[in-house]
Amino acid sequence: MRYRSPSLRLLLHYRPYRLPFRVPMRTAHGTWLEREGLLVRLEDEDGAVGWGEAAPMPEFGTESAPEAEAACRALSGPVGDRELAAPAGMPCLEAALRAAQAELEARHLGKTGPGPVRDALPVAALLPAGRGAPAELRRRADADFRTFKWKVGAGDADEELGLFDEICAELPPGAKIRLDANGAWDRRRAERWLDRCAGRPVEFVEQPVARGADDLLMGLARDHPTTVALDESLVGDRDVGRWLALGWNGVFVVKPSLLADLSGSLAILAAAGADVVFSSALETAVGARFALGAAFGWRGAVRALGFGVWPLFSDARLDGPQAAPFLSHADIDRINPETAWNALN
Repeated sequence: MRYRSPSLRLLLHYRPYRLPFRVPMRTAHGTWLEREGLLVRLEDEDGAVGWGEAAPMPEFGTESAPEAEAACRALSGPVGDRELAAPAGMPCLEAALRAAQAELEARHLGKTGPGPVRDALPVAALLPAGRGAPAELRRRADADFRTFKWKVGAGDADEELGLFDEICAELPPGAKIRLDANGAWDRRRAERWLDRCAGRPVEFVEQPVARGADDLLMGLARDHPTTVALDESLVGDRDVGRWLALGWNGVFVVKPSLLADLSGSLAILAAAGADVVFSSALETAVGARFALGAAFGWRGAVRALGFGVWPLFSDARLDGPQAAPFLSHADIDRINPETAWNALN
């Protein structure tokens, strides 16, 4: 249900951003130097405020940041008594608007929500692609991380396989590594990697082949003992139902910022007893606050959060909670969206 102010008058503001990363992020999609998106601020006449963030990932199949900004330009200003919704095909902007309206409704009605299911959750540390991964793993292991995520498919396959052996040897006892290929491999290369992963401390392999190769993904998950996870193949609420209908029994990597109807999608996943990992879309603190709130409200089994990404931006005011082996719900409560909003002024 959409929120409507008692006065039937809402005011939408937005601020676009283009934020340089502290360190360029190299993936199979290329090297990211900056993050584009926009923050939305929704206010009613009583002064209550709700926040949201559109953090598009066009390479995943979402709208682009300029498209989201153009839509916000058409929606901004007094909203009146009409429903505030994004145009069709803009899941990230829709997610932002729904988040802002849900928060505004909660504030107006004095609701605090059901509260977190857990007080703290483990976090996976993000390792860089390439030769820097083993050294970063040692540094993060010394900081007591025990789950790691390594970006693969971004360089020479033979070199990466050699680094994989080194990384496995460096893992502390009981630790696990996730491999994120971002859809870079063809069938042959994916099978080679999955064969190499067998018997190793690999938690799962994320998106080994490209979005759209549904039959190949299903076959890889069926024919290899290593767990396979969906990432780029899980963009938009329809993908959730589609993969469940196909009988997917691997992991669902959920980026809350990319799902227009997050609560509906999570309800479907929960009813199916799906294996879910909550992951960052490299959003700012505003989007992280929303995404992490969903993770802490999840009642299913929990894997380490894919939020070990901060410090991420050159301006620390835009970052979410500092990456640590465990994240507490109190860390989310300390996020102040107004700080991020003012940083873009």
